[in-house]
Amino acid sequence: MTMQPASTEIASRTAAIIHELKGLEGPLLPILHGIQEEFGYVPRDALPVIAEALNISRAEVHGVVTFYHDYRSQPAGRHVLKLCQAEACQSMGSDAIAAKLKSMLGIGFHETARDGSVTLEPVYCLGLCACSPSAMLDGEVIGRLDDEKLNEIVAEVRS
Repeated sequence: MTMQPASTEIASRTAAIIHELKGLEGPLLPILHGIQEEFGYVPRDALPVIAEALNISRAEVHGVVTFYHDYRSQPAGRHVLKLCQAEACQSMGSDAIAAKLKSMLGIGFHETARDGSVTLEPVYCLGLCACSPSAMLDGEVIGRLDDEKLNEIVAEVRS
């Protein structure tokens, strides 16, 4: 399991990201992306630092973090597997794929395997509608999911 950085380290690294991106128009989302890229998630201790720097409330920052599904409040696994749940993929069997994948990994959506190997997340369109059902593993899209591809994905995240 990944150790979380100490609060002062989070604050100082967050401040550096804010300093770099604060001059952008509408800087909150780029700052949150930068923080998640830095830590792998958006630490709770970063929220007051962001709020103070942007002169907004912590509640506003928290609201944005919890509204957008791509932001995480906990570290993700070594691999992030996103499974499309949009209508086109559903019409091509993504519900059955999701059930099988959850069973194979032993986790549900928004969960990380106990060994920290993989986090499973639902997404609502990867732009591969013609190749549905689809997924994204660590930023690489995978179309036309079937049992063979599921076995390959599970083998990869478990290695």
